[in-house]
Amino acid sequence: MMLRLAGLLALLPAAPLWGQSVPLVDTEDATLSSVSVGGGWGGGGMHPILTLDVRNGDYARATYDQDGPGLDRVSVHIGIGLAVVLDRDGAGRGRWFLTGQSSNGFHAPSPGERSRPRAFYESNTIAALAWRPVEGLTAALAYAVKTSPNGVDPTTQEASVTMAWTGKDALGDLGPNIVVTRRTQGDGGFFTLASLSPSQKLGEGEDAAQLSLPLAFGMGWDGFYGEGLGDRAYGSAGFALSQPLTLGGAKATLRAEILALIRDGALAASEAPNATSDRIIPLATLSLRMGW
Repeated sequence: MMLRLAGLLALLPAAPLWGQSVPLVDTEDATLSSVSVGGGWGGGGMHPILTLDVRNGDYARATYDQDGPGLDRVSVHIGIGLAVVLDRDGAGRGRWFLTGQSSNGFHAPSPGERSRPRAFYESNTIAALAWRPVEGLTAALAYAVKTSPNGVDPTTQEASVTMAWTGKDALGDLGPNIVVTRRTQGDGGFFTLASLSPSQKLGEGEDAAQLSLPLAFGMGWDGFYGEGLGDRAYGSAGFALSQPLTLGGAKATLRAEILALIRDGALAASEAPNATSDRIIPLATLSLRMGW
């Protein structure tokens, strides 16, 4: 068995050890990000990715996801991912990738969360085939399954097409991202998201801190947010500070983000009385991402 695995790893394309990145699709809204990674496994063809974040509230696409804004029930999410480089261009840059990630949420359970494991309320798993036809452009087809280990939420499934531009030009500095999602199990409908994240380095070199201003506009169509809600929209705006790090054999990024979610009136009102019906929700996240 070990010899067979070693043979498969040997077939993966070789790569430079440092200075590379791989795509990763978010398990919640299917946005694409570019993750700096180290030397990897199997001659540089396999890159494990670990994320850890702490949030003052948990909202997915501006809707309540079991934790309202505040510090009385802080949620912790742990993500385990893998990016496999399937093909490279003539310069050794990855062109085709197979990626996967499982993000798992934990919090202090509410009285209504009685099924064990009570604190383990969310497990979202996504797999994607990503393509970089030219440097800076990434597109992916992704499929997500969202479950609730303690049974507080029903299982949903989604198929998404997602694109991002990260080129080293003026457009790349804006970080545009576009997502189209079809819910295949659950309330149904479509979701579209367009986002920008203008950024500016605060120093020289690859390890300089970076300030960004994430902006997003999302729209749920045909009852995506629930039966009878029709088409509903939200926006978000805020700022984030990121610091690249090198931790052992991993490339890492420490990020602090503060956002304001701004929801249309019907979307906000639909969450009462289980959650706040406020139209503006403040959210703060501290995260660490590591790529090998």
